[in-house]
Amino acid sequence: MDLELNGKLAVVTGSTRGIGLGMVRAFAREGANVLVNARSAEAAKSVAHAIEDEFRVRAVPVASDVSTAKGCQAVIDAAAASGGADIFVSNAGTGSNETVAGAPDDKWLDYWNLHVMAAVRLSRGLADQMEAKGGGAMLMNASICAVQPLWYEPIYNTTKSALMMFGKCLSSEMIKRNIRVNTVNPGLIRTPDWENTARELRGDEWETYLQEVADVHADIKRFATVEELADFCVFLCSPRASYSVGSAYHVDGGMLKTV
Repeated sequence: MDLELNGKLAVVTGSTRGIGLGMVRAFAREGANVLVNARSAEAAKSVAHAIEDEFRVRAVPVASDVSTAKGCQAVIDAAAASGGADIFVSNAGTGSNETVAGAPDDKWLDYWNLHVMAAVRLSRGLADQMEAKGGGAMLMNASICAVQPLWYEPIYNTTKSALMMFGKCLSSEMIKRNIRVNTVNPGLIRTPDWENTARELRGDEWETYLQEVADVHADIKRFATVEELADFCVFLCSPRASYSVGSAYHVDGGMLKTV
């Protein structure tokens, strides 16, 4: 299937490792140019060069902290200088570990800025570029925890739930400008963070630990690969998913226990 992405510019935040890296690689594989974002200039440049070498597309590295207004503006400006965004994926984020009673205000605000305000600022700034090019697509990478929370990360659960609601609100506004907005809620995705956590907890038996987690939580009894999730997200952002507007898709191997 031709996803009709050749020559488009896909902006993906937090895209030098894990899910974000999988996404920029998947977009590039389809012929799209990509904007690679990370806080580290070295990481962004390294990934951008590797993508250009492998896929022969243009990859623009942008080192910025998108939890800040200045960092978001750097991404918006770089996209404009590269011809304007066609696709935006709000992906930058990280898990948390706290209790509501023990977490300070600053931690709540840090996660709010990273998971929610980054999406607000970037979608607002990139929408004009998309509209000028005839339209586009935006995707919020939330989490299954937005609807089925895990007990040990209330800040992550809350901010990801807010991101999902933001995507729904944004979709009604943006479709009038021919910009489609959707949300994806991943379940267990085998990222470097999951592997590192498993090593810390179980040492040489880390893979056994991951299997135990999958056995408990996912009906499919395994983690998804980053590539499986990335392929789904790239399709949602492509013209081949043109009637998908304002939806939240759970890519979770049966982890969600409600309808």
